[in-house]
Amino acid sequence: MRGRVLIIAGSDPSGGAGVQADIKTVTALGGYAAAAITSITVQNTTGVKSAHPVAPAVIREQIIAVLEDIGADAIKIGMIGERMAGIAIADALVDCAPAIPLILDPVLVATSGDSLADAGVPALLLERLIPISAVVTPNAEEARRLTGLAVKSVDDLVAAGVSLIQRGATAALVKGGHLDGDFVEDALVTLDGVRVFRNQRLATTSTHGTGCTLASAVATGVAQGLPLASAVARAIDYVHEAIRTAPGFGSGRGPLNHAWPLRAD
Repeated sequence: MRGRVLIIAGSDPSGGAGVQADIKTVTALGGYAAAAITSITVQNTTGVKSAHPVAPAVIREQIIAVLEDIGADAIKIGMIGERMAGIAIADALVDCAPAIPLILDPVLVATSGDSLADAGVPALLLERLIPISAVVTPNAEEARRLTGLAVKSVDDLVAAGVSLIQRGATAALVKGGHLDGDFVEDALVTLDGVRVFRNQRLATTSTHGTGCTLASAVATGVAQGLPLASAVARAIDYVHEAIRTAPGFGSGRGPLNHAWPLRAD
């Protein structure tokens, strides 16, 4: 059975983002989720209070333990936190999983605006992880920080995606949720061309963990053998409905309804 996703990311105790959101997403879409924890964060819908990194050697050991037993059909990376953690992750993947598709969500800043990466992580992503990624999924601000390009329009999303492919990624899904407008547009840039996905923007504060959720949904589709464009289309639809049906928990940026595909008809 395909659909095994190894998640490499930080923990969010509030359940809206990070590994908790990733596991919910993979499960709701019919995949099997395993996880290697990179950081223990203290956060809720109002912001990140602190982050406590896991030792790089322990991150590597978690990755290897999963791969040598359960295996994986896709690997999703979210919050790395520290440069040395990123080096350990890259080394482990090159050694143990060179042929497994990698979906990289270059987490640098939380939805709340709090930093989730040290100053060395962007360069590490460009040097070690983007070049081995099947698809990288930055939002507009992350794309700007990784490419140096202004990202304020759909054309800019595409230009940033092209730049990331030039840095070695096989594909880039550059997300426009942080841009202004009545519609949210996301650009999937591949070696074969560009596809722009367009959805009505929802008036809501329930956006905690949207980036984590989208990347994990894409990873699940890839793990299940879907073509990338189909995996992305399903992932975007999944996130849109998860936002629309969000439970309204918390006093800040609330969590999504990750379980909506499992609801009774």
